[in-house]
Amino acid sequence: MNRSQKKRAEKFMRILDQAHGEIKKAAKRGEKAVVLELLGQCQAGSIELGTAIEAEEGEGFVTVRLLENYCEILYRLYEKIRLDEPVNAEKEEKNLQKARIRIENSVRNDIIAKKEVVFLPYKASMWDSLESVWKAADEDPDCRAYVIPIPYYDRREDGSFGDMHYEGDRYPDYVPVTGYGDYDFEGRQPDAIFIHNPYDECNYVTSVHPFFYSKNLKKFTERLVYIPYFIIKDEVPEHYCMLPGVIHADKIYVHSERAAEVYRENLSKFMNGKEMRRKIVGIGSPKMDRVREYETDGAGIPEPWKDLLSHAEERKIILYNTHLNGLMAVNERVTIEKIKNTLAWFQNRKDLLLWWRPHPLSLATVRAMNPGAEGRYVEIVEKYKAEAWGIYDDTEDLNRAIAFADAYFGDTSSVVLLFKQTGKPILLQNRRVGQEIRA
Repeated sequence: MNRSQKKRAEKFMRILDQAHGEIKKAAKRGEKAVVLELLGQCQAGSIELGTAIEAEEGEGFVTVRLLENYCEILYRLYEKIRLDEPVNAEKEEKNLQKARIRIENSVRNDIIAKKEVVFLPYKASMWDSLESVWKAADEDPDCRAYVIPIPYYDRREDGSFGDMHYEGDRYPDYVPVTGYGDYDFEGRQPDAIFIHNPYDECNYVTSVHPFFYSKNLKKFTERLVYIPYFIIKDEVPEHYCMLPGVIHADKIYVHSERAAEVYRENLSKFMNGKEMRRKIVGIGSPKMDRVREYETDGAGIPEPWKDLLSHAEERKIILYNTHLNGLMAVNERVTIEKIKNTLAWFQNRKDLLLWWRPHPLSLATVRAMNPGAEGRYVEIVEKYKAEAWGIYDDTEDLNRAIAFADAYFGDTSSVVLLFKQTGKPILLQNRRVGQEIRA
């Protein structure tokens, strides 16, 4: 059982203690109906507790056997009273209490409560922002860790929900996935819930299912933990610090102490300094852990890429990263023209292999924020994929692209900060001119 479940079991033992006292009083007053009602409630609660313990600890567990014995005592007493047989209230109350104390001691000593933590990623491509924390929890013998991918919706231009997406089948094989409908949040009350999406209803492009908004998750745990799915240079924009997930989280882990200070400065209007220091910690990012640990062993490479990568020793691989900001209405024409020119420049290079990885929400952003540009953007993507002279990467694994690439070219984004961990060259594109600026 987890800690919350064990606490509820201990609380139920205290309720039984009080109920036994009430049963004795009612029996002495000759209140048959009250006694029968209380005995029925004790039995129903004990059966429910036994079922819960058996589900967690296994069939035949000692506490379950004690609960079964207790239920037998309740049943025999119930039948005596129902049939108006003589009953010694003092003696029967002592029998009930002896059985209850045995159960209480077993709950306290035989049930070893484990920490229970839940991880709620929504896009599989952003799993790297939680993975190293999950690994540590999963390897802890005193902890149960659940990975529960949650559904999300595209937003239509009017802000309403469009298509629903669920990516639970797109996680690495070594990550055990629990269905979001198979975990009882209210019943299990995990010790901690980890999220990486802070937006709740405030994202104009996508939205996780409203059940998983941070303000609702707070009902089910005493520790809601937010780890950003992105990494930004230390001067974090103010609006990122004021999102619902930031406000509702009990703990926030960001990639640097300077970033933590920026969060604290923006939250100072809501919290005092001591609270903010406890809440926001600049300790590093799991995304950086993943980059450092990644090995290019070739496992899981999609078949269409293998021929292109078979000549990798003869060519330098350039990771081309395009961010979704450029696809907004104001910048869209410049951005699309820049992408077309970049692809044309790389197409006939024998010494370079382009690995294009657009932001995973690029198409959803165009549809929601700038639907008039969708056709032009999709045309470029489909043409590039059909010609197959370079790699088009819309997979969940950003770290593979970073590991294989010899250099980075493209927009400013959190990918730049991750790529810097490798020590390999970085060149930032300027969408409005043909010249580039070095990072």
